[in-house]
Amino acid sequence: MTTLPLSKSGRDAADVAAAAARAAGEILKAHFREETRVRYKGKGNIVTDVDLWAESSLISLLQAEYPGHGILSEESKPISGDSGYTWVLDPLDGTNNYSFGVPFFCTVLALTRGNEALLGIVYDPLRDELFCARKGGGASLNNRAISVSAKKTVQESLVGFDLGYVAENGKTMLSFVTGLWPNVYALRVMGSAALGMAYTACGRLDLYFHLLLYPWELACGQLLVTEAGGLATDWEGKPLTVGEGAVIACNRAVHADFLRLVHVP
Repeated sequence: MTTLPLSKSGRDAADVAAAAARAAGEILKAHFREETRVRYKGKGNIVTDVDLWAESSLISLLQAEYPGHGILSEESKPISGDSGYTWVLDPLDGTNNYSFGVPFFCTVLALTRGNEALLGIVYDPLRDELFCARKGGGASLNNRAISVSAKKTVQESLVGFDLGYVAENGKTMLSFVTGLWPNVYALRVMGSAALGMAYTACGRLDLYFHLLLYPWELACGQLLVTEAGGLATDWEGKPLTVGEGAVIACNRAVHADFLRLVHVP
């Protein structure tokens, strides 16, 4: 199991990350279904005041415990560090769900070193569910070990996906999903990629895919799924790194079947 850096107060990084996620989650929960100011970053891509409040809480706690670490967050400019470690975070994943009062959203944190994710946390404050993965240490939900599902094919799988904010990618996804139906068990548009990946890690979904995710979603999600015994790759079946890109997340059997469907001549 990967050794994680101790914090300034002597706590393990997983404990610090969990505490930070829970504090941010309390902010999200306290203001859920209240009227908040919304700013549009693009079509369907919004940020609310609550995103920024939760982000401020995360950054403040992480900088206090790890002053030498960098921070890459969805809503702020990157903060450089000199330790070689970077925290990658999204204070509110599922902002559209949140702003419309749909109770499906979370806070996301990952600790990375270079292109490698070492620790990932996804916290759903409404259900008080904390998903955690540590490189080489497995994945858990509220401290109980989790694993991906045992389905064998895409046809028998409960499939989650999202359309994203790029119009052409969304059209491509809808066309692809239309081609899959009805040869899957069921389809779900999640509205939170991080929870989609977390649900795949614990077997609630059998397969999750997306054409364009961002570092704060990929870094944590791929670690959760792989530490839960699954695979998280791009649509060519190649390994993921911390960055932007497409993803297929599922167990090995479904992964092989999905690639066969994607690359049928």
